Amino acid sequence: MTALPDTQNATPRHPIAVVTERTGLSQDVLRVWERRYGAVIPVRGPGGQRLYSDADIERLNLLYAATRAGRSISRVAGLSTADLAALVDEDSAARQRRPTAAVAVSQVRDAVGDAMALARALDSASLDETLRRSVATLGISTFIESVAAPLLRLVGDEWHAGHLTLAQEHLVSSLLHDIVAESMRSFTSQNGAPRLLVTTPAGERHAIGAALVGAAAAVEGWNVLYLGPDLPATEIADAAVSASVRLVAVSIVYVEHRDAVIEEMRALRSRLPSTIAVIAGGSGASAIAPELAKIGVRVESSIAGLLAELRRERTAA
Repeated sequence: MTALPDTQNATPRHPIAVVTERTGLSQDVLRVWERRYGAVIPVRGPGGQRLYSDADIERLNLLYAATRAGRSISRVAGLSTADLAALVDEDSAARQRRPTAAVAVSQVRDAVGDAMALARALDSASLDETLRRSVATLGISTFIESVAAPLLRLVGDEWHAGHLTLAQEHLVSSLLHDIVAESMRSFTSQNGAPRLLVTTPAGERHAIGAALVGAAAAVEGWNVLYLGPDLPATEIADAAVSASVRLVAVSIVYVEHRDAVIEEMRALRSRLPSTIAVIAGGSGASAIAPELAKIGVRVESSIAGLLAELRRERTAA
């Protein structure tokens, strides 16, 4: 991996607020990228404030473009600015050469098949590489709808049929969650955009569905508050009101105790003002869709259906 360039010779004169304006990265993301990955190394002004050079801003813009294409910040932060620019140009050229629908279908089928084979072999490194390559090739939105969601359904079916072990199922879910969550967090907050809270109800510990929803919503321009799995209704409602969200999306994958899940969703709906809509997704939500509908919770069984709901919500505002 190429060594980082020496950007400290350029005059550092931009405070962090200017950097966020020029790059679209939030201050929180900037600090994480600096502290955890050494993306840039700003100097300190007389008052201790961070100061960035033009070269720093150029580098951050390239890093942001690389992560928006589906690459992990941990994999690109160590590249030189020249190598980053070449990589971003390569990604841009690849998007221009995006294959026809027939070829794309073949790519999706191959990606899902390859991922299943690697999951059976418990080949974590190759599976991670295959999934990330699919994100870079297809884009995060197509990846979520055409690779991640079908792969999760297939893995679930195979596990229930006894053809996959729990370890193999967990491997796929864990890697997909990390990849999708990284992509979701690469989208910075947009002024004036509606806010969406994504989580799972108490007792639901499968976070991957919620992460898929959050990433898909971020692509659609929503500001996403992703809280992970297994939250009680009172906590979800309080967070939604405090954060002034427009919509709460809840992922329900498995329903082990039907009445308990329905009661949690009833409590959530009752604690929220009518101005905040609640949508439930996942195979578990589909299994109790009539009961959820009675308490005012909309159910979407697919990512495509959820995206349609999100678009309607935005245009209705």
